[in-house]
Amino acid sequence: MRFSGFFIPINLTTFAFQQQTIVQNKINQFISKHQLLTNAAKVIVGVSGGADSVALLHFLWNAGYACVAAHCNFQLREEESNRDEQFVREFCKKWNIPLEVIAFDTKQVATQRKISIEMAARDLRYEWFEELRIKHEAESIAVAHHRDDNVETFLLNVIRGTGIRGLSGMAPKNGNIVRPFLDVDREEIDAYLAINSLNFVDDSSNFETIYLRNKIRLELLPWMEKINPSVKDAINRTSKNLNDVEQIYLSEIETQRHQLIREKEDAIHISIPKLKGFAQTSTLLFELLQPYGFNRIVCDDIFESLDGISGKKFFSPNFVLVKDREELIIKQISKSEGEEYFISAEKTNIDSPISLKLNHVSLNDFTLTKSKDFAYFDAEKVKFPLSLRHWEEGDWFIPFGMKGKQKVSDYFSDHKFNLHQKEAIWLLCSDTNIIWIVGERSDNRFRIDENTTEVLVVKLN
Repeated sequence: MRFSGFFIPINLTTFAFQQQTIVQNKINQFISKHQLLTNAAKVIVGVSGGADSVALLHFLWNAGYACVAAHCNFQLREEESNRDEQFVREFCKKWNIPLEVIAFDTKQVATQRKISIEMAARDLRYEWFEELRIKHEAESIAVAHHRDDNVETFLLNVIRGTGIRGLSGMAPKNGNIVRPFLDVDREEIDAYLAINSLNFVDDSSNFETIYLRNKIRLELLPWMEKINPSVKDAINRTSKNLNDVEQIYLSEIETQRHQLIREKEDAIHISIPKLKGFAQTSTLLFELLQPYGFNRIVCDDIFESLDGISGKKFFSPNFVLVKDREELIIKQISKSEGEEYFISAEKTNIDSPISLKLNHVSLNDFTLTKSKDFAYFDAEKVKFPLSLRHWEEGDWFIPFGMKGKQKVSDYFSDHKFNLHQKEAIWLLCSDTNIIWIVGERSDNRFRIDENTTEVLVVKLN
């Protein structure tokens, strides 16, 4: 039986010890099968003070693993949070287990990051665990998720709506995160705690049905067990089968990814005709775009745009996707867009936002190099400081060798620039005049002529 803050021991019987042996063997076999831990390596163990994490820490420490306990005080439950921290400190002191503790202002972080408190707590926890893993040169981070957690996650994802990943359940290993208890259930953990007379503390929020996961555990699952007493086993079997299906599915997605995606000029290009040649285009598109942060809703909008006009933009937190004529083009959002950089007369080398080399040469020493990476100007016609910026609607220049004005946008259209190429272009300006579309064409008004005595040479590195 569970009680908040303490545990009532049960009579230790031969049967109970046999059950413990069975549970221990099951966990050890699971660790070995999935290669979760190695005996010689350190492991960071997340410990809240609750039953599951206490059992995990005790089991791993007792099994001889080099554990470092890690406790987060999220300061969300007033005195109860401090009680949990104190319990973990006393537990680790009793068993002589190294312990790291940290306190977070979780509500403030949630506000700053514009995410839920639950998501903020999760992110803070795993970010800190990874810092500890590096600090202690640990191999992995162990968390106490078990079979019942997997069932709840499965149902949670079904209710919210999910793809195959959400139905395949928790993985025994996800990067540096390992879940040694994923093959045991809550009752087996309770038995382990009882046999070893281990105390624990309960989080009162675990019994509040305002949280969807709690509602599933406290209300939905008991109702489902009335229909099928073995429903948890059935869901876990289904989840395992779907995990196997997922591996086949992801393997096929990677095959298609290599066929459809190519990298060019700091951007990702996906051929629309080739994409439309595959069955289930919408699902394939989602899988291709998900690594760049595009969610399902945005991906559905992108899919609907495939036969539409060019130029439409779609955004994820860090990337922008442009629907071009025959391609979807994905580019990381530039932090420098909209900014202007100034170049003083004393500067000869520029490293940001692009790399340029400037040099003043007398006409007598001047040698012409025919390359788009070079631009040549009559030094007396140019006014410093020069500036670098991106193009804006209405920009114009007089292309070298011509007499009439041309809009920069028309130049782009004539040379078939896609939207990403337009946004990547920098303009070198003197006062308010564009003197060079960098790497493309200089302005005729600033050309070298019969009156030139000094040449400003600008090279794009």
